[in-house]
Amino acid sequence: MLGITVRLIHYTEDAPRLVAVASKTSLSRKPLQQLLEISDEEVEVWIKETFRRQHFSPWEHANYTFMVDGLSRVASHQLVRHRHASYTQMSHRYTEGYLRNLALEASRLTGNNCPEKPSGNKREVYACYAKAIEDALKTPNMEQARLASIAFVPPPALHNREDLLVKWAVSTLRSASDYYMLLSQGALKEDARYVLADSVRTRIVVTMNARELVQVFLPLRMCTKAQWEIRHIAWAMWMELVKVHPLLFKWAGPSCVYRENTTRIEPVELRKLLEGEEKFTIPRCPELVENKAIPACLRIASKVASFQFH
Repeated sequence: MLGITVRLIHYTEDAPRLVAVASKTSLSRKPLQQLLEISDEEVEVWIKETFRRQHFSPWEHANYTFMVDGLSRVASHQLVRHRHASYTQMSHRYTEGYLRNLALEASRLTGNNCPEKPSGNKREVYACYAKAIEDALKTPNMEQARLASIAFVPPPALHNREDLLVKWAVSTLRSASDYYMLLSQGALKEDARYVLADSVRTRIVVTMNARELVQVFLPLRMCTKAQWEIRHIAWAMWMELVKVHPLLFKWAGPSCVYRENTTRIEPVELRKLLEGEEKFTIPRCPELVENKAIPACLRIASKVASFQFH
């Protein structure tokens, strides 16, 4: 599989009520205690009203923290372009990250018997890792691809083109071998990482508020116009969000859904648009897809990228 996981690890637990109270605060003269004693029915009414009016400043009080594991540096670079968020990313200055798992698996396959940790004479261990990965280039094509996917993200489009998939695998494995060869010769991790392919896996913690998610990140990144990996991550994030706070996120989605739900009198759930229970009313989406083509485009966007080496 792609080997990319998205987990919601922390969030504002009473976010729907908080958003509703904050919304009501801006318009009501009621005393504080009455504002806080808001009913569940009122919560939904106020959330829907702020969504319809695009009054999203109250949504900024609700925060969501995700751990995205196994994504590529290509995708993480796209992710951090969203400036209204906080990030902490695995540093290749200090850790080998997924690369050592690749080296150890290559060692097992090729019989190099490299140590599990670069203790003692680290340069010798790194040289062993480099040789093991280089030797792995003599294994069968699909074995090379499986091995490379331990530390690098394989583009799904290459799955049906074995010739291109093998070129990707050879290129990434060689970059890993070169990385360890540089370490074996005394290079610092912060310098050796310059030879690694951009598809090298990383890990990142990201915190966004509900407004950034609903109004910016999800509309842009759940769309078919988004690159496949960041789209995969965005849909996975939405699925996590709708599990915990459906009141806030059931109307969220790619730009076509956001446009639809901010122009309707009554917003509709993304699920119902996906399943054809509700129809789009907008003449075209922000990406200029015409009304009749939007449902098919949405279904394509929802197909989370994944594949497996056989």
